[in-house]
Amino acid sequence: MGSRFLRLSAKGPDVISIEAISLDGRNEETSLMSTGSYVIGNTSLDFQRGTERQTLRTHGPLNADYFIKMKYGGPKDTVVQFLFYQPIRYQWRETEFFPCSVTCGGGYQLNSAECTDIRSNQTLPEHLCSSYPENTKPTPKLKECNMDPCKEGDEFKEVMPYDHFQPLPRWEQGPWIQCSVSCSGGWQDCSVLCVEEDSHGQFSQVEEWKCTHSPRPVTRQICNSFPCPQWVAMEWSQCTVTCGRGLRYRVILCIDHRGQHIGGCEASLKPQVKEDCLVPIACPKPREYTPVEAKVPWLKQAQELEEHHTATEDPTFVPGPWVPCSATCGPGKQTREVKCRVMLSFTKTEVDLPDEECGKDRPQVERPCYQGPCRGIFSGPQDHGAPYNQMEELYSWDYRGFIACSATCAAGKQTADVRCVNRKQGEEVEDPLCNLSSRPPAMIRICNPEPCPPR
Repeated sequence: MGSRFLRLSAKGPDVISIEAISLDGRNEETSLMSTGSYVIGNTSLDFQRGTERQTLRTHGPLNADYFIKMKYGGPKDTVVQFLFYQPIRYQWRETEFFPCSVTCGGGYQLNSAECTDIRSNQTLPEHLCSSYPENTKPTPKLKECNMDPCKEGDEFKEVMPYDHFQPLPRWEQGPWIQCSVSCSGGWQDCSVLCVEEDSHGQFSQVEEWKCTHSPRPVTRQICNSFPCPQWVAMEWSQCTVTCGRGLRYRVILCIDHRGQHIGGCEASLKPQVKEDCLVPIACPKPREYTPVEAKVPWLKQAQELEEHHTATEDPTFVPGPWVPCSATCGPGKQTREVKCRVMLSFTKTEVDLPDEECGKDRPQVERPCYQGPCRGIFSGPQDHGAPYNQMEELYSWDYRGFIACSATCAAGKQTADVRCVNRKQGEEVEDPLCNLSSRPPAMIRICNPEPCPPR
């Protein structure tokens, strides 16, 4: 019983006979003498009889226990071959209808399906029936019930039939919670409730069996299945020396699945930014690892005057010059650009690095400024007694480049040239036209930092 896709082939003179015994004990036996379709044990079978071969087929499943017999038909032996798939022992069975949703005034009731053992008639877990692809769980059925109007004084609110005013109960899906991981595939869950809407549009949670007429929404899904950001190393720079031992650098970027440079990479897995390198050329004298700039006695003073820094052989923040104050008088603000850079002395070039390579002591990029009290030039009175125009400042101080470097090598210094400028025409004018109290502070920067050639 329950076998599927039975195929039997017999080669020889014997006659095929089938005995079927049903669950209730009924017994029937049929001999297959001619080609045709037969119904044996409440199951349809197709039989073909040729001159030398007999073939029996059925899709099944068989609804009774089959005993296949071969009746003698001649002196030759009969060779029998057969094939069938595992019997379906567990099948879905529709249940009785559940109680009506109301006692009067029109309601509804549903039925369901349960997995049963067709031999013992016992109810079993649903996964046993789901293991067979031919087993399709029946869709729950719904019907009206208790359609009589409610009597007065029953203290029961009348509920109209579902197909007129009251919608069917439905599944309500809650929001998805945060994904379990930020990348590389995780899970997120949500809650699902069976809710019912009454005739006044109010929702309330009800038993889940009332919603089994529709598929239950999924409560778990895959999320953030894209790869995690990874460290990507750029090419190594040239060695920082022309002889002996030095250093070489490379830029390390954190790249996400879209190819964008972002954060989020595992810090412990970050490749090295610098490494030792060796140029196989003998040096004429030991290399001094202390940058030349550090030996200049006025370096600290120049930094205090907020000069323009230059890169060194170690990654360091290099602030650019402050832009002029945003206001020509009164309070304002100044900004500047700060980059993490390293000097490659072999090529005399500076290379930008990610900010994290220079540590946490990043110079400020914005500061307040004050150019002194505002003053202006008043225009004469207008015709017809009109009031004076509002005060307007025509002249202000501005940086106009730097003077020549004080040295050609071994680090010199340059001072910014400050001039009085006509704001409307952009031309330099005499200094007395500008407010001397708002003149900006001196700006000094290091220039020509490379060592002087040996003499």
